Amino acid sequence: MGERYDRAVTIYSPDGHLLQVEYAQEAVRKGSTAVGLRTDDCILLGVERKTAGDLQEERSIRKIRLLDDHVIMTFAGLTADARIVCNRAQTEAQSHRLNFERAVSVDYISRYVAELQQKYTQSNGCRPFGVSCLIGGFDDNGKPHLYQTEPSGICYEWVAAATGRHGQSVRGFLEKHGDGHSVGKSLNEETAIKEVVRTMITVTPMGQSQFDVAVLKYDQPLRMVDRQIVADYVGVIEKQNELEARNAQQLNNLTQS
Repeated sequence: MGERYDRAVTIYSPDGHLLQVEYAQEAVRKGSTAVGLRTDDCILLGVERKTAGDLQEERSIRKIRLLDDHVIMTFAGLTADARIVCNRAQTEAQSHRLNFERAVSVDYISRYVAELQQKYTQSNGCRPFGVSCLIGGFDDNGKPHLYQTEPSGICYEWVAAATGRHGQSVRGFLEKHGDGHSVGKSLNEETAIKEVVRTMITVTPMGQSQFDVAVLKYDQPLRMVDRQIVADYVGVIEKQNELEARNAQQLNNLTQS
């Protein structure tokens, strides 16, 4: 069935699927894990980091990018596709400043990215972008926003979102340990960073040296969290997890006896 209906992105399968779009979504599911968290005063992005070779410049493989001074983006999926999407979004953000003499809103640039991705699902001679983006930032009034776009062109706003290889597990963990729409909202910056680190090391098999965390606050430059700080958080969280596991085991033994 797939051999007949996946030769062009404009052809629907009999059951109503665009197989090329589904293939792009599969590329996202095999991509590196990325998580975003929105609090009342900051945006945090955590992303799985590819290990650099001995002769490779590490700065050239960073996956958290600025679209404008107040908007950041990370992604899961094909890095080359993400570079094109990021460059187009940066150009649009600068064009908006030039034409309207004001910065783009997070909603506007997120929907621009989603529209760009959607265009490539209905054009002959093209293929969908195999990338899912997490876009976070602040409006002129200092209100934070976090959006996620998909290869199909859909765009939703989130309080906390995840995508990539372990995206579904990370979302489940955040939903379980958060309080619905209030997850992250009342957290200060330090606690929010700790929450992102805890999510990454608890749900995924990544170690402390395998992911980066970035913080963006209103009217402040993007800041990458120092890896020593991440390592300190990891040590504290691992001790807490061990203590919780030991207490749970003791409670289970008491219940059985």
